[in-house]
Amino acid sequence: MLKKIKLLAYGCLASLCLSTSLVAAAQKTELTMYYPVAVGGPLTKIVDSLVADFEKKNKDIKVNAIYAGNYNDARIKALSAIKAKKPVQLAVMFSIDLYDLIEQDVIVPFSDIVKSKEDREWLDSFYPALMENSKTLGKTWSVPFQRSTIIMYYNKDAFRKAGLDPQNPPKNWDELVSMGKKLTNEKQWGLMIPSTGYPYWMFGALAKQNGEILMDRSGKKTYFDNKGVIGALEFWRNLSQKYGIMPKGTIEWGTLRKNFLEGKTAIMWHSTGNLTTVKKNAKFDFGVAMLPAKKMRGTPTGGGNFYIFKNTTKKEREAALKFIKFMTSPETSAKWSKQTGYIGISPKAYETDILKNYVKSFPAAKVARDQLKYATAELSTYQSGRVRKLLDDAIQAALTDKKDPKTALKDAQSQADRILKPYR
Repeated sequence: MLKKIKLLAYGCLASLCLSTSLVAAAQKTELTMYYPVAVGGPLTKIVDSLVADFEKKNKDIKVNAIYAGNYNDARIKALSAIKAKKPVQLAVMFSIDLYDLIEQDVIVPFSDIVKSKEDREWLDSFYPALMENSKTLGKTWSVPFQRSTIIMYYNKDAFRKAGLDPQNPPKNWDELVSMGKKLTNEKQWGLMIPSTGYPYWMFGALAKQNGEILMDRSGKKTYFDNKGVIGALEFWRNLSQKYGIMPKGTIEWGTLRKNFLEGKTAIMWHSTGNLTTVKKNAKFDFGVAMLPAKKMRGTPTGGGNFYIFKNTTKKEREAALKFIKFMTSPETSAKWSKQTGYIGISPKAYETDILKNYVKSFPAAKVARDQLKYATAELSTYQSGRVRKLLDDAIQAALTDKKDPKTALKDAQSQADRILKPYR
């Protein structure tokens, strides 16, 4: 009889435990996040690790990361899920998707979600240059995470062979040309700037260096045919056509890093998001520097921000905000920056021991951060996909000699005006 009572008691206890577990599982807030990974370096393992760290500290929240190729893939898949009424609460998408997402009425501003003094201080903690693509209409719509500037990678061994000082990479356009000529030989180009993938992004750097920006802050007007913008495209084309330090035609974004690591170019312009991968794989002494100046130094910021979708419950928004605050905290941002090469997104990230020690041992890790003082917002407008394609096509037409730079950019500006006119 006693044995039966014990078995009954154990059975009740087991049932109670199972019931408690089921209740706890039912109380968990589940989040679905779309994330782009085809942008530089093996990111999925790093993101999975950060998500796991968050879930250990927040047992009541489950985050399902769906990896979706490049930024365009992530946006398309996230929006498709929303239209299909599938659960999706947040995503990392291009910071420059802002106007399109507002127009489609699918995101909620962070400035409408944060309530406490602590949350407002967090929202104001990021580098101002990284927030330029986050704010419009008096609201903050996204926050930075996977952010970058364009930096100049160079092969110090190649510099030595060419009789150049490896500690003094080109600081301006004239030096870029003169050094590029010395670095160019039968096996190696002096310079490669990618002109597929994100040509408008690279061009934004050249335009800023020549004293120009590509659009106004309202997202309703572009300046593609300004004199300095045309001059920037003429210089880009002249790097191959006139100076002979870069291959003619287009240069592939996806293979440029490989070309640099294989010694096919002495200098490349690329995202700081490649820094850790280059550090791990370079078989030669390499350096990193800010982009050279013409009238000034300059680079657009780039990369992805966190967005929260409008079709979410109050509880889901609170959980999403909690997760995003964790992912953008100084400690997590520092880990992320060290593991990937992307910028630590707040000054406090560089005050952590992680980045203090890393920057001390590897000074190249602070170049992209220091360059933020010369940075401008990335090209972003209403109908941004169409407008960016106009500029991409104009750049490639000039580089492949199908149009002269002035004609290509005037044509692009004329078409951009037609697209943006209804928004003015």
